[in-house]
Amino acid sequence: MNPLKSLIAIVLLACLASCARAADQPNIVLILMDDMGWRDVGFMGNKFTETPNLDRLAAGGLVFSQAYASAPNCAPTRACLMSGQYTPRHGIYTVVDPRQPPGSPWQKLLAADSESELNTDIVTIAESLRDGGYATGFFGMWNLGRGRTGPVTPGGQGFETVVFPENIGFGKDQYFDDDGNYLSDRLTDSVLQFVEKHRSGPFFVYLPDHAVHAPYNPKPDLLKKYQQKLEQSGDRRDNAEAAATVEAVDQNAGRIMEGLKSMNLLENTIVIFTSDNGGTNQFTAPLKGAKGQLYEGGIRVPLVVSWPGLKNPGRVSDVPVSSVDWYPTLLELAGIKAPVGQIQDGVSIAPIFQGETTLQRDRLFWHFPCYVGRSAPSSAVRIGNFKLLEFFEDGGHVELYDLQQDPNEQRDLAAAMPEKRDEMTRILKTWQQETKAAIPSRDNPDFDPQAQRTRGPGGPAGGAGGQGGQGGQKGGGMNKGGGGQKGGGGQGGQKGGQRGGAGQNPDRPAVEQT
Repeated sequence: MNPLKSLIAIVLLACLASCARAADQPNIVLILMDDMGWRDVGFMGNKFTETPNLDRLAAGGLVFSQAYASAPNCAPTRACLMSGQYTPRHGIYTVVDPRQPPGSPWQKLLAADSESELNTDIVTIAESLRDGGYATGFFGMWNLGRGRTGPVTPGGQGFETVVFPENIGFGKDQYFDDDGNYLSDRLTDSVLQFVEKHRSGPFFVYLPDHAVHAPYNPKPDLLKKYQQKLEQSGDRRDNAEAAATVEAVDQNAGRIMEGLKSMNLLENTIVIFTSDNGGTNQFTAPLKGAKGQLYEGGIRVPLVVSWPGLKNPGRVSDVPVSSVDWYPTLLELAGIKAPVGQIQDGVSIAPIFQGETTLQRDRLFWHFPCYVGRSAPSSAVRIGNFKLLEFFEDGGHVELYDLQQDPNEQRDLAAAMPEKRDEMTRILKTWQQETKAAIPSRDNPDFDPQAQRTRGPGGPAGGAGGQGGQGGQKGGGMNKGGGGQKGGGGQGGQKGGQRGGAGQNPDRPAVEQT
């Protein structure tokens, strides 16, 4: 055969194989809200806030009634999502350095050290997808390393297109820019531009919006609408500013779906909508607890998946799932192998998409050895319907709940079920040892039982109970602390050649900031 013809044939076969793979790989849009409580949206039962687009998504998609964030605040959950690992392995425990200020007088213990950056040895989900042929775009809040460029920023962790709020004219924590543009709207504009550019696919959009983090600054027309509704509402948990902020999120979810439809991309795109942790006490009832706590109110989140590949769409799954599950799930759907030698704590939930009612897992873990707002250092495990929480203060104690009979965690069964309590305690302790979880054990020499609880640099926080408002708990919640010593071992330089361009599409720049 003519050598030139042979070369042409080889190139054509390679192109056909690449095109076939791209056709089989779904586009991925992952929308992660900030501090959105489990009942903040209509499809989870909210009767005050109007979310017609998300409700439509749920009606034709798959809703998870027992979806969990892998941590009770922002940064650790985002690290879990990016790595597929529980908090002790990546060492990011909190968005705020628990030692700022160190040994606050209201804290009984000296909190465990928390990393402030995601270890660059970890192969992120963005890097795996990028090296598997995906165009990768980041739009929003990172929380896993300071700066706009460099190895610990999105551009250094696998995202080729990076859009921070600052890139499009917004200051820190601002909902509006100087021209009156709304942040969620502008982030969505950037997402749609990215999708249009990469419509031939496959692409991965990661949209971690600033909404619905307090303090709120909603669109005036929506605020007026909900102020009027509030006059007719008899529920003291209803909040006009929060509802207006959530509806703005819903509007932009609708814009993304319409954009995908107009580009004929819905048939090969999976859209995921969820949150990074529970809301404040005002928005989690009847669940116990809130952001910063390992009670259900602090970690249970809304989750809906839309994808034409779903079997029997419009259903609700009661299978417990976690943020760490998205890494293996998306790799399975994309037909990409997991990084060699990198531990994955999550499992693929793709079988649930096809109608399965169980997973190859019977337990979930959490570890939060820090103080944030009303929280205290704690760890937890859920096995089946039972959940055990370990609190490290005062020498340590545990609480045990049957979530099937008592989802609001009102009846502690630790004394009534000693065998179950001890069995789950042993399992939790073994996991802590295996993951080298940092356990706070040193008493705070400056502890003062009369001291006011504070959020850290951001001001006072509400008490442990009631329907307290958002202001104190959330103050300073966007700050990031300095690093400490990692609870678990390093990742052993797993990235190696996978980082910095190996397997990267040569037709795309390494990082594009807009």
